[in-house]
Amino acid sequence: MKHLINKLILIVYCFLGIFFLNINTEYVLAFLCAAAAASSSCFFVNKKYITAMTVLYAIAGLFFVPCLSFFPLLCYDLFYRKMYLPSTLMAAVLVARFRWLPFPVLLLILFGGALSWYLQLRITEYEVLDNVYKKTRDDSTELNLLLKEKNKSLLEKQDYEIYTATLRERNRIAREIHDNVGHMLSRSILMLGALKTVNRQDNLSEPLANLENTLTQAMDSVRVSVHDLHDDSINLQEVMENLVGEFHGCPITLTYDMGHHVPREIKYSFITIVKEALVNISKHSNATKVKITLREHPGLWQLSIEDNGSVQGGIASSGMGLENMRERIGALNGRIDIRKDSGFHIFATVPKETNQKSV
Repeated sequence: MKHLINKLILIVYCFLGIFFLNINTEYVLAFLCAAAAASSSCFFVNKKYITAMTVLYAIAGLFFVPCLSFFPLLCYDLFYRKMYLPSTLMAAVLVARFRWLPFPVLLLILFGGALSWYLQLRITEYEVLDNVYKKTRDDSTELNLLLKEKNKSLLEKQDYEIYTATLRERNRIAREIHDNVGHMLSRSILMLGALKTVNRQDNLSEPLANLENTLTQAMDSVRVSVHDLHDDSINLQEVMENLVGEFHGCPITLTYDMGHHVPREIKYSFITIVKEALVNISKHSNATKVKITLREHPGLWQLSIEDNGSVQGGIASSGMGLENMRERIGALNGRIDIRKDSGFHIFATVPKETNQKSV
């Protein structure tokens, strides 16, 4: 667009020149040809096209002097693209036909050439500044994206640390309740049992029985609460990483891509399946690598265990451990696929709809 505006300026300049100098119709025809050539170069930017067009116009200038008056229109592209050979040709034609040019026309050509040079300098400076601006904008955009990714990573790390700290605090509370309140209630129940044994007063039998019943119910409630807290405090990712770290049979690649809020039943099922699979690999397979993948999808949780070993020792698809895997996944309304093809593969999926309430 900038180049088209500059060429329009040169066209207006040449048109005003021939208008005020009262030049004949031959110059008008030459002006129209030069304007058409200069305008078409905006759409055909190939250097070969511009060179051919310039050569033809220069040759026309040798035999048709009015064409020389409008060289500034074509000089703009030559100056901008630094096309020295066509520029030299046009200068040579202009010198060769110099004496046939009226003085006002000569001034028109010289000032037009200077204007062409000035406009191409301005457009070159503009393009340099535009490139600097675009580079700065792109660098700024890239930096903003990097900062967003960094902030996202920091937030995810912060969320994970909060989640881990929450689970550890739940585990600590469960231990405190178990070690303190649980032991005190157990001792109280034992002491109450001893009192009932030595009691000889009939009027105290019923109150002691009610007290024992109350303490027993309290003990059951504490036990359920401790178990719930302990179950909720399990960090599935940490457990999987510990299982992988403690396995020395062969290298294991663990891919964990699950959120924090996984139902406890699924946690225990996946942990049990992974434990059983690693035991089978160590006992019955000569695998050299194992790949474990836990991934959460919008509608399901997925567990995949693969190894490259050959099954040894007669392990079958109906073994006790594998049957337990099927029962656990079946209880969660999930599906499990166990195959022996170029290794041993376990692929289990559990839908979310029927397990959301356990989160």
